Amino acid sequence: MFNLFAEMITYPFIMRALIVGTLVSLCAALLGVSLVLKRYSMIGDCLSHVAFGAMAIALVLGTAPLTVGIPIVVLSAFMILRLSENGKMKGDAVIALISSSALAIGVMSISIKSGMNTDICNYMFGSILAMSHSDVHLSIILSIIVLILFVIFYNKIFAVTFDESFAKATGTNTELYNMLIAALTSITIVIGMRMMGALLISSLIIFPTLSSMRVCKRFKTVIISSAIISTLCFFLGMGVSYIFSTPTGSSIVCLNIIVFLTMFSIGKIIEKR
Repeated sequence: MFNLFAEMITYPFIMRALIVGTLVSLCAALLGVSLVLKRYSMIGDCLSHVAFGAMAIALVLGTAPLTVGIPIVVLSAFMILRLSENGKMKGDAVIALISSSALAIGVMSISIKSGMNTDICNYMFGSILAMSHSDVHLSIILSIIVLILFVIFYNKIFAVTFDESFAKATGTNTELYNMLIAALTSITIVIGMRMMGALLISSLIIFPTLSSMRVCKRFKTVIISSAIISTLCFFLGMGVSYIFSTPTGSSIVCLNIIVFLTMFSIGKIIEKR
């Protein structure tokens, strides 16, 4: 295994993918716990479709995908929270509306620009070859910022995640921290989508958390185990992709599925005992 990774890192594009992928995996695992516990799992899927539409528009305009995608996705996340909280539209209806609209806009934009070719596959399912040097540098900076902000506001995020009503009663600005979670999730999705694709990036947020929750019961232990599972599945998925020439995103998700089924079985055994 060590020899395999030693061989892989001799390729610059794989080295870039390993660095960004590790950071994105950590960010996704940390934020995924809050999203799953708050029943916001589908927001990740919705935002990934918004990111696809935003990056498609950036492709048409000839601008950097990340600089266009991040502001649009963050604003979309805020809009979803605002509409859901106002109660004018149900949360699932808002998510379905924005998700389908963004996906349609993205497909139309790409087809107008270059036709329905392999470009759309790179956006939908990801490609480690799609990451430029500027993408890597910006992704590393943003990932580190996400991790630092999560650590700084860990206690507030914990309070808002478990009992938002109590946190609000104690004077915590719950709306602000919900927006913070949404913003950090948006950034993570955008920087990870270049590698995982619009259809698979949300699985990087959900699967490690669900796997951890089968055997861990405390918030902190779930976060730690999620981070370990997410990072491990990423590295193994990269190895599988390199050996068998399979899509990187799909390989990582398939390994996450295997881990989830394993942890689910272990959880069942623990419950019986």
